[in-house]
Amino acid sequence: MSPTPEQRRAARHQLGTDSNAPAARRGPSGGRKKPITVDAIIGAAFGLVESEGYEALTMRRLATALETGPSSLYAHVVNKEDLDELLIGRLCAEIDLPEPDPAAWRQQIVSICTQLRDQYLRYPGISRAAFAAAPSNLDTLRVAEGMLGVLLAGGIAPQAAAWAVDSLSLYVSAYSLEVSLANRRLSRSDDNWVVSRDELLRRFAALPDTFPQTKRYAAELTAGTVPDRFDFTIGLMIDGLPGSRRNA
Repeated sequence: MSPTPEQRRAARHQLGTDSNAPAARRGPSGGRKKPITVDAIIGAAFGLVESEGYEALTMRRLATALETGPSSLYAHVVNKEDLDELLIGRLCAEIDLPEPDPAAWRQQIVSICTQLRDQYLRYPGISRAAFAAAPSNLDTLRVAEGMLGVLLAGGIAPQAAAWAVDSLSLYVSAYSLEVSLANRRLSRSDDNWVVSRDELLRRFAALPDTFPQTKRYAAELTAGTVPDRFDFTIGLMIDGLPGSRRNA
């Protein structure tokens, strides 16, 4: 008997392996189409997210893209949450993790966060799949393990290092989601919700005097690129960790 999707999921978590046996297609054209596999499902899901955004990714929509029915997908994945784990895990599998270096731990943790950000930004809104997800996928855990090792090598206390992994990952996910949402709004014709810096400065200057700090520091509030703000926040989080040499 073939393993159930639940058994395949358990195998992925415990052994890092997965039965990728194809599911037979049903119907008169079944024999003329490529079989459904986990890799085929993941590839089609990424293609759908890349072209239409993460919000378009549903099991029914994915089945249509693969020219099959949802039941064929459920032969390999338990549900949408299981698919989300597979997608985030596949992105994490491509992240290069350094050997922890006490002399370069800051640069190393920034590099990991930047790689994760860049992976998420390849597929608009996909970082939403990482929210509220238990870290059970082995590829995802590999990144968390690497980040924890780097922080510990930098002299960060174990509890602070453990929470920092969670906080940094959460910020990267939130940042990536916001950028994806802003880019999608810019791509629409009715982009009134996204304004230029000049327009924002004009609006701040027109504020009543009950906003003195916003009016006075409007240039600072609107300064810098989106990546500048990412680098600043990651640096701020790292330097505020208990045990950080700069914090000490």
